[in-house]
Amino acid sequence: MIEDRTLRSLEFDKVRALLVDQASCSLGKALAAELAPSDDVGTVRRWQTETTEAREILRGRNEVPLGGLHDVRQYLRQAAVGSLLTPPDFLAVGDTIRASRRLKRFFADDHVVAPVLEELAAGLGTFDRLDAEIRRVITEQGEVADDASPELAKVRRTMRTVQDRIRDRLESIIHSPEFGKYLQDPIITMRGERYVVPIKQEYRGQFGGVIHDQSSSGATLFIEPMAVVELNNDLRQAELKERDEVIRILRALTAVLAGEAEAIGFSLDIMARLDFAFAKGKLSLAMEGTEPFLSATGRLEILHGRHPLLRGDVVPVDVPLGKAFDTMVITGPNTGGKTVTLKTIGLLTLMAQAGLHVPAKDGTELAVFTSIFCDIGDEQSIEQSLSTFSSHMTNIVTILGHVDGESLVLLDELGAGTDPTEGAALGMAILEHLHARGAKTAATTHYSELKAFAYTRPRVVNASVEFNVETLCPTYRLMVGLPGRSNAFEIAQRLGLEPDIISRAREFISREELRVEDLIVNMQTDKVMLEKEREDAKLLRERAAKLTRDLEMREAETRQKEREVLDRARQEASNIVGRVKREADEAMRQLKAAASAGDEKSRLQAIEAARTRLRELKGEVRDKTAGPAEPVREGGGPEGLRPGEMVHCFSLRQRGQVLAEPSDGRVQIQVGVIRTTVPLYDLARVEDEARAAERSNVGQMATAKAQAISNELDLRGHTVDEALDAVEKYLDDASLAGLKKVFIIHGKGTGALRQAVGSYLRTHPAVKGTRFGDQHEGGDGVTVAELGEE
Repeated sequence: MIEDRTLRSLEFDKVRALLVDQASCSLGKALAAELAPSDDVGTVRRWQTETTEAREILRGRNEVPLGGLHDVRQYLRQAAVGSLLTPPDFLAVGDTIRASRRLKRFFADDHVVAPVLEELAAGLGTFDRLDAEIRRVITEQGEVADDASPELAKVRRTMRTVQDRIRDRLESIIHSPEFGKYLQDPIITMRGERYVVPIKQEYRGQFGGVIHDQSSSGATLFIEPMAVVELNNDLRQAELKERDEVIRILRALTAVLAGEAEAIGFSLDIMARLDFAFAKGKLSLAMEGTEPFLSATGRLEILHGRHPLLRGDVVPVDVPLGKAFDTMVITGPNTGGKTVTLKTIGLLTLMAQAGLHVPAKDGTELAVFTSIFCDIGDEQSIEQSLSTFSSHMTNIVTILGHVDGESLVLLDELGAGTDPTEGAALGMAILEHLHARGAKTAATTHYSELKAFAYTRPRVVNASVEFNVETLCPTYRLMVGLPGRSNAFEIAQRLGLEPDIISRAREFISREELRVEDLIVNMQTDKVMLEKEREDAKLLRERAAKLTRDLEMREAETRQKEREVLDRARQEASNIVGRVKREADEAMRQLKAAASAGDEKSRLQAIEAARTRLRELKGEVRDKTAGPAEPVREGGGPEGLRPGEMVHCFSLRQRGQVLAEPSDGRVQIQVGVIRTTVPLYDLARVEDEARAAERSNVGQMATAKAQAISNELDLRGHTVDEALDAVEKYLDDASLAGLKKVFIIHGKGTGALRQAVGSYLRTHPAVKGTRFGDQHEGGDGVTVAELGEE
């Protein structure tokens, strides 16, 4: 159970408000407003899956049909007890059941792959019969239709006839010269559901009829002429019949609705949950969130986590907790970001346990805690006359009474508000107790004693927020493994305090404390250098791995093409042999026929012709299968071959380029797309030295490019013009290097850079096709370009 006080301190209610804004209907907004974390791992994982599925559907630009959904639960309850519903009530019900049908069809579409949400949507009803009945009875204007029943149609025809007769009579009166002087205005109006005309007060005696009303000034009387009294009576009777028939029709429709009320209520709950799920998906997209890996062992590994309520350029933090250490003591200057770091840890954990994605990098791991405690900010209570220290202690006492090994504890300014020596001692004792109970703890402090405490305890670590002394500004970077410095002397010096005063102040600091401060400075410097070297090494490893994968892929493609070339050669040879054999058989048949010919001259001519054709076939086979005459070479092949030289391969009847120096009488060459090893005696240098040198230079350049160029180009931070210039040069180098696939990294941002790069790539002659990256390749923050001729 997570206390409301924790939710308030970590501002979880503001995250709820963001979620409410993303919901489409009042029912979804109500569920969003009730959002609360769970401590059940299975439940949280299902919630996270819902959010991920909704996010992927929205990313695919599918229009989710959530429109038309109304909260009709009150109408369902009225129908269930037999209370009469009005036509506008039925319009709202009709819109809602049609929304249910649209959602059910949406999730039945093959293009939607969301197992958890599909299982939820499977319970939606279609209510075709009820929808058809509502459409038949109720018009779009919210009235009962004339043809809702034969009796209603008949009554309304009668009403229209009577109304027309009344208007005709009254029109003749108000346009009559005889009665014109009596009228205040020549108009027909209604009072008390009866047609009347406005008559001047002074002519009331001259105009016969029933007075129904008068104006506020008393100058005008609204009189029903005697000529239309009976007609008005007929109209009133027809209206009463219409009312009774309408009530009968609405009661019948209400009864139909009552029979479906329970099923509609069930569908309404499902639609609310679906709206809630898509609100979570929209919020994930808005904050560029990711689904965290959920740990049941209390481990946290926040990667580039950002506080979801901060706006602008937020510096992300990396927070490991629960793996190498269970307690983290964060030190550093005021306004450096210590409290924000605590709130980021707590709020991201709450969001994850509530089924929300978190604004962090893929691979982030968060634990599911049974309880989360925090003491953040000034909790002083004037009504209770508590000091800041007393208020903090009261809260910490409550925490210590409930904490266990499945708790996360966040303490801000531990031990503050009292004597520094006693406050530091209390802080160490509290941390020691929490550590012994197995809780995962992060605490901020200014006390140097707590830095030493972290160094002398197993599974306790120092951390600090970085501060730039040159600019007198914090960088907001969390540095795990290093305690923070106050930087008071450096800041004072930068602000202009006299050097003599600073020197005198240093004399009041013990040598041990100065050595510790110097040690911290050296450690911070080493830490920054090591982090930079580690990041560079990581980039180099990633680049090497990508180059290795690319080379392996290219080698596989080369082997495949080599097999295809050899297969084509074998097929061509087989075709030649088959054709020659057929023609040779035909020549032999002609020889046999000539041998039996009666005419000696004709027989000799036929035999000679057959022999001539056989010689031609023999020569054709020799020409097709034999290469050019091998030149005289000493030593079994050309000597002193070097990489880059052009040679002629007799067995392949092609020119190629030497790739490596000969070894054991064999040499590796590149012939077109084929890379193969052949005997040295099968080669001869190309006689055209100038052309060979040219090809050698080109080959060496391509080889150098292939070795140096990466298959990635990072454009983040570039303007559009800078990016397009970089892409043009990179594609030239990539084509020369023989790369088949490149990754253009432009990020997501506003989409302007992505659109400009995509438009340019589609027009470049070296690009066969483009696509956005897969999830593991960077998603739509990366454009993958296939290179080569169409």
